Amino acid sequence: MIKHHSNHVQMKKILSFQIVILAIGLQVFSIACTQQEVVQGPGTVTKKVFGKLPDSSVADIYTLINHSGITLKVTNYGGRITSLIVPDKNGKSDDIVLGFDSLSGYLAANPYFGAIVGRYGNRIAKGKFEIDGNKYTLAQNNGVNQLHGGIKGFDKVIWKAEDFKSEKSVGVKLSYLSHDGEEGYPGNLSAVVSYTLTDDNQLIFDYSATSDKATPINLTQHSYFNLAGKGDNKSHDVMISASKYTVVDSTLIPTGELRDVKGTPFDFTVAKPIGKDLVATGGNPIGYDHNYVLDTKGIKDLAVRVVEPLSGRIMEVYTDQPGVQFYTGNFLDGTITGKYGIVYNQHSGFCFETQHFPDSPNQPTFPSTILKPGETYHTTTIYKFSAK
Repeated sequence: MIKHHSNHVQMKKILSFQIVILAIGLQVFSIACTQQEVVQGPGTVTKKVFGKLPDSSVADIYTLINHSGITLKVTNYGGRITSLIVPDKNGKSDDIVLGFDSLSGYLAANPYFGAIVGRYGNRIAKGKFEIDGNKYTLAQNNGVNQLHGGIKGFDKVIWKAEDFKSEKSVGVKLSYLSHDGEEGYPGNLSAVVSYTLTDDNQLIFDYSATSDKATPINLTQHSYFNLAGKGDNKSHDVMISASKYTVVDSTLIPTGELRDVKGTPFDFTVAKPIGKDLVATGGNPIGYDHNYVLDTKGIKDLAVRVVEPLSGRIMEVYTDQPGVQFYTGNFLDGTITGKYGIVYNQHSGFCFETQHFPDSPNQPTFPSTILKPGETYHTTTIYKFSAK
């Protein structure tokens, strides 16, 4: 009898333990389901690990979803936009930016897919400039010139990231301290870039920075777009509100001349397909890679409009910057395989990099790009998406 009673008590204890475990499991499952509902709905920002860098630092990826059907993915490695999923005129969604499925693609050699570029977007001749009699030599990574900030520019660093949201928008705020002497630039530069995705399908880039020494700065965003989702970009109709462009030499450094676009293959004042005058540009390789001098007077004026006829997708660009670099993916050569197994051939995508002019630190007639101590650099660019 004693043995039987002991077994009975033990069985009750086991049963009670199992009930407790089951209850805990159901609670965890309920919480997980609730979290999943929260993170996957519109008007949300979620974060997860994207991968590790060779130095063991961790890159995260943020997914932003608005209430109008757009999903944006951004990693704090280089502030890169890895995905932008946008509906077409029939409600069918496609990813309209070039990039990679994983961090490893961005760690390998690639043409700045989706990145923040800086300190100085575009080129500085021979990697040299002078401020107040002080001469500076930069890292040279584009022949004898510097391109997009040097060997390890802002596109190849981990930014501190913080997500935010409001009633009608979601976003990510990225911060980075570039130390005095980094890639040859003077001054400790504190940079902040915010990406805001609104419910009316605007993607807003706010850039700001301060420095304790005078330094050139020209931050921009280097996403490659294809509004069809795949294929080449030649059928996209483009309008650029610019009556002049900066003439460049054989190394793509401005000569200082601002030339009228009228009567040239570079005229986009009236919308035309990218492919219409592509060969006539005479570039090597063929295509557009030019800074347009905008006629706009501020952020409210339309700077660029792109229409992809089959999907009906439209991208509009608004900026307070004086120029925009129109680049048609001329150097893509089929050696890179990106997301979804797509091979990126020449002219697979296009960029509109809002900016000050290339080589401005060495061009006294161009608008100044020098940020001085006590000043705050601030600029805003908006990409607006629609379909019809």
